[in-house]
Amino acid sequence: MAVFERRVLDALPLTIYTTDLEGRITSVNRSWSRFARTNGGGELADAAAVAGTSIFDAVSDAAAREQVERALTLLRTGRAPAVRWEFPCSSPETERVFLMQVTPLHDDGEHRVTGFVFSTVDITPSHQSREALIDTGIALSRTIALDRVFHEVGLQIRRAVRCDAFAVAVADDDTAALHVAHHFGYDAEPAALEQELGPVWLDALANGRVLLRHGPRGLELTAPMASAEGVLGAITVVADDIESPERLDEAERVLATLAAQTAAAIERAWLVRRVEQKRRLEAIGEVSAGVAHELRNPLFGISSAAQLLRFRTREDPVVETNVGRILREVERLNRMVTALLEFGRPNPLRLAPGDPDAVWDEVLDTHRGRLESRALALSRTRAAPPARCAIDAEQLTQVFVNILLNAVDAAPEGSDLALATTVLPSGAWRCRLTNGGPAIPPETLARVFEVFYSTKPGGTGIGLALCQRIVEEHRGTIALESAPETGTSVVIVLPAA
Repeated sequence: MAVFERRVLDALPLTIYTTDLEGRITSVNRSWSRFARTNGGGELADAAAVAGTSIFDAVSDAAAREQVERALTLLRTGRAPAVRWEFPCSSPETERVFLMQVTPLHDDGEHRVTGFVFSTVDITPSHQSREALIDTGIALSRTIALDRVFHEVGLQIRRAVRCDAFAVAVADDDTAALHVAHHFGYDAEPAALEQELGPVWLDALANGRVLLRHGPRGLELTAPMASAEGVLGAITVVADDIESPERLDEAERVLATLAAQTAAAIERAWLVRRVEQKRRLEAIGEVSAGVAHELRNPLFGISSAAQLLRFRTREDPVVETNVGRILREVERLNRMVTALLEFGRPNPLRLAPGDPDAVWDEVLDTHRGRLESRALALSRTRAAPPARCAIDAEQLTQVFVNILLNAVDAAPEGSDLALATTVLPSGAWRCRLTNGGPAIPPETLARVFEVFYSTKPGGTGIGLALCQRIVEEHRGTIALESAPETGTSVVIVLPAA
């Protein structure tokens, strides 16, 4: 072998050795000696002493010996241009994984196989990363609760990327602003972390790839998160011990895969939560419709009997008073029955492209008298340009009427209402209706969308629950916010068509 070729082979980090057709070693490079010595090669550690030694002398495991024999047979017969496999190699200090590749040597003048080249390379870091990604996928596939998703993601990030710190950010449904959902190793508070890393997260989302920067804590890698269901966010890790460009490339690929798995897990948790909510409402609806149906006929009979009694005792004021009370209660129960039937047997959506602000226009025009009767002034800010959403205008009218009347009832007489609508960066339409009434207590705020829960005298507790179902069937969200300084707001978000 020429001196230059020998120097090249000795400089390679790979372990390379050649054998004849029977597997007897004909040459090795210096990396082979280091490999043999590190992994218990014993008498084969001296490269000069191995010439003529069979490759099978270095293979003690029966399965590995069979793998080598099968590889040589495939190459001798020309059934494969090369054979590769991975194998573990344990030592008292560590467990490592190597990639073995065997290729044939050919006669210069003919295509006859004259020997074989064995090469091995340490792929332990890549193997560990791959195993971590597989474990991450399995762990996240079993996780359907959102808080458990973030906990599991945190564990897997530290294992797969070996980072000193990380932060997971998810976009807010209403504002699309990125907020820290989970973090580790950072001393800063979430608000300060959002201010520091926010521009990097937005850049990663805009570019759609992993971004690198040298931050105050070391090398930072930021991967964007996105899914078809609308999950947006980013993962930033601080990994200052990456020693080579190859390890850096691998860390980028691993982090990008982790970000995709995290987005899918968050999306799945959201879908599970929606399905659970839908099933719960459907079950309540079936019971409600059954109860309403059974109540309707007796109520009709009570109402008829009371009216007959009123007709026959017109001159008795005591009877007149009590009959009037009976009829008022029957009317209240009738309203509840009607609401129960509406909730229990909803009409299917008939979606069509439209502007939700146009629905608001009609609602406000119809109920202007209700505002004027309480001397309420409504200020309005419209979305510009107009939104384009898939809506059922009739059912959306029912939602807007309900929240408007609730706001009117809660607002102090002579006060202001504010209705602001806007189009979010995602194309979704958002509206916020605010009244200046007293704040809703936290324990009440947590239950406002529960069926049959109401704090209004004579209320059925069905209106807001029905609004929530209609909005969610539009694939939107509805929420209540309340604070003494700002009043109470209803926020509705509908996705773009």
